[in-house]
Amino acid sequence: MIPITSFAGKRVAVFGLGGSGLVTAEALVAGGADVVAWDDGEAGRAKASAAGIRVADLRAEDWSRIAALVLSPGVPLTHPEPHWSAKLAQAAGVEIIGDIELFCRERAKVAPDAPFVAITGTNGKSTTTALIAHILKAAGRDVQMGGNIGRAILSLDPLTPERVYVIECSSFQIDLAPSLAPTVGVLLNLTPDHLDRHGTMEHYAAIKERLVARAKLAVIGIDDDWTAAIAARRAEIDRPVVEISATSLLTEGVHAEGTRLYRDGDQLIADIAGNGSLRGQHNAQNAAVAAAAVAALGVDDATIAGAITSFVGLPHRMEEVGRIGATLFINDSKATNADSTEKALAAFPGGIHWIVGGKPKEGGIASLASYFPRIAHAYLIGVSSDDFAATLEGKVPYTRCETLENALTAATANATRSAEAQPVVLLSPACASYDQFPNFEVRGDRFRDLVLALPGLIPATSNKGH
Repeated sequence: MIPITSFAGKRVAVFGLGGSGLVTAEALVAGGADVVAWDDGEAGRAKASAAGIRVADLRAEDWSRIAALVLSPGVPLTHPEPHWSAKLAQAAGVEIIGDIELFCRERAKVAPDAPFVAITGTNGKSTTTALIAHILKAAGRDVQMGGNIGRAILSLDPLTPERVYVIECSSFQIDLAPSLAPTVGVLLNLTPDHLDRHGTMEHYAAIKERLVARAKLAVIGIDDDWTAAIAARRAEIDRPVVEISATSLLTEGVHAEGTRLYRDGDQLIADIAGNGSLRGQHNAQNAAVAAAAVAALGVDDATIAGAITSFVGLPHRMEEVGRIGATLFINDSKATNADSTEKALAAFPGGIHWIVGGKPKEGGIASLASYFPRIAHAYLIGVSSDDFAATLEGKVPYTRCETLENALTAATANATRSAEAQPVVLLSPACASYDQFPNFEVRGDRFRDLVLALPGLIPATSNKGH
């Protein structure tokens, strides 16, 4: 745990007592703060009480005595309207911050030189964060990884000048971290997301830009208009920036040409071709970003290349589960919208047996029409089936399967009997899971378990430990 001493002797309100909220309250108490915590749910309050945290309804508190409100990132700060706890804090002139901000203040106080890599973007954050941490560990660094991935940031080991912190940041977390100033700030890409919480794309992009605005070095993907504009603004004020592209050759910066990563035009860094966990142009961008970020911390190209080869990827993100003959089984359950699924469909030239569906997002799968020729057959599951069948009608053969189990059975039979050279059974639902599963992880775990039980399957080595 990282004790937060910057509020020692002061009263701090904490709202939201899920995993990160409870850790935040404990870290503040460990640092000497007087904490009063609350959650709208009884379960969160009970856990906090059991952990020795003082729990009291913040509506009954004297806000003139409160130094700060630490808000869970899942709680609305601005849109569609501020949560009642945020309104109370605003009315009393009390600052509203989050656990990332607490980390930033503690780092500035006790270990300002501790290397800190912060990663954000609409897509690819988790894979890039994990890859950066993996390369740094391969280079022999003492690495702590967390934030919006894995462990809550304040549950990580205490700050020291040598310890490297690799932290994934969501837009919600950035919005609550006004002093965010990483050693290396990474911005991957921007497409519309979470607009119910941010109101407009302009506001969403402005929040994401904060992560790189005060970074000593910014590593920014420039393959969309939003991030390209952010990189240009950074360059205009003469702040260090490394531009990244997976679509254009760069004479300065790092770019991906197919599976090869180059620095400053023609300096080969690594080739990701041998790593099935890094399929697709989007993962080429992720790898290029990771290479630039770790190079800024002094990691040499040979170490980068070797570590990229040994990276096994994350569950549910283009995860190779195994093969039956030539048929490959891919778990991409994390693809909960069409934009994410587009990356998966683009990674294979054809022969795709696509398991798709669930609780649909706005727009459905119509935006994927240019990839329909790559799809041998679609297997529809979940409540989106009627809408998706209408979109696919006359364009892609499909079967209504209702459940994941039925879909895998049908897809396996068709793919393994097909004449395609390299058929792929791809779970990339383009939907949330909530109609049939609690979350995308449970959905992906179920798919993996079903695949691993198939007769004749040769598991992928990346399944070790899953």
